[in-house]
Amino acid sequence: MANYSSFHDERLYEMLTNGTASEREGAFRELYARYGKRVHAYCVRIVGNATHAEDIFQETFVRFFNAAQNEREMTNIPAFLLRIARNLCLNYKRDTRTTIEFKDYDLAHNPHEYDNSELLNLITTALELLDPEHREAFVLRKYQDLSYQEIAEVTNTSETNARSRVHRAQQKIREILSPYLADIDQHL
Repeated sequence: MANYSSFHDERLYEMLTNGTASEREGAFRELYARYGKRVHAYCVRIVGNATHAEDIFQETFVRFFNAAQNEREMTNIPAFLLRIARNLCLNYKRDTRTTIEFKDYDLAHNPHEYDNSELLNLITTALELLDPEHREAFVLRKYQDLSYQEIAEVTNTSETNARSRVHRAQQKIREILSPYLADIDQHL
């Protein structure tokens, strides 16, 4: 039995495309192990619902496996996986569009009641209020640690546009959170 962890991505993809049944299974398992957590985290942050994100995550790897059967050339597997996940997340968001207002959240006004989970909830809510392309760029940069060039590749845009989207997302998050953070600072 081969040690699939010693193979580089392109070789694993080649095995996934043209290998024996055993090689395809081993290559898929290794690629899933390498990139599964990253893709899952992306889906959760973009969709905001763990159950739906799990479905999208699984569908991402099904589509990835099916794409490998088409014998396409693959140079950047993580970007390809994120592109599949991105399209599925965007389709989900489009099909289940809801309006969310920050003021609808029942937030504690006592600054001593804020803890890390409360702040995380505020940030998550702020992310939900961003335009989808800004949220996605922010998540890819801050949570997935992708370069601007990689973000541009995943989102089919220019590197300049990727930088702009991340910057605008950061500005909007600051703008959304500033009244709540000012309230905390004022009472500390």
